[in-house]
Amino acid sequence: MCIAIGRGIEITRNDVLRRDGEDLRFRSGSDCVVTAMRLYDPYTGRTIDWAKSRATEVQIDHVMPLSYDWQMGASRWPEGRRQAIANDPLNLMPVDGPTNGSKGDSGPASWLPPNKSVRCSYAVRFAQVSLKYDLPVTAPDKEMMLRQCGG
Repeated sequence: MCIAIGRGIEITRNDVLRRDGEDLRFRSGSDCVVTAMRLYDPYTGRTIDWAKSRATEVQIDHVMPLSYDWQMGASRWPEGRRQAIANDPLNLMPVDGPTNGSKGDSGPASWLPPNKSVRCSYAVRFAQVSLKYDLPVTAPDKEMMLRQCGG
């Protein structure tokens, strides 16, 4: 993990890009700041050749959206716990930017990845974040998650 005082969000982004990207290229003199990479996007099933000059082409998705967390109880948490879920690698995935934009703050009952082959793993990850942070999910979201995994 790259450490830089006062740059937590950018560092987390670079850590996630480093974790999931391939053929990584870094800013000159740095092994932290990713400037280009190849990413398999699970949401669309396509490979993205990404460069920082086209930063929005790849976005870091909060699998369980922060607004959803807030509505499910995070609004009553101390700031440190809210920062923890916002920067938790379990809850973060680099994905196709426009596809992530179409998700917005939706839970699984309202939005699922277009790539049907990853819907169960997406639902499992959403549930893992929910369990890790002891956050409930809505009944429609739970039903949809179970349906994606054949339950």
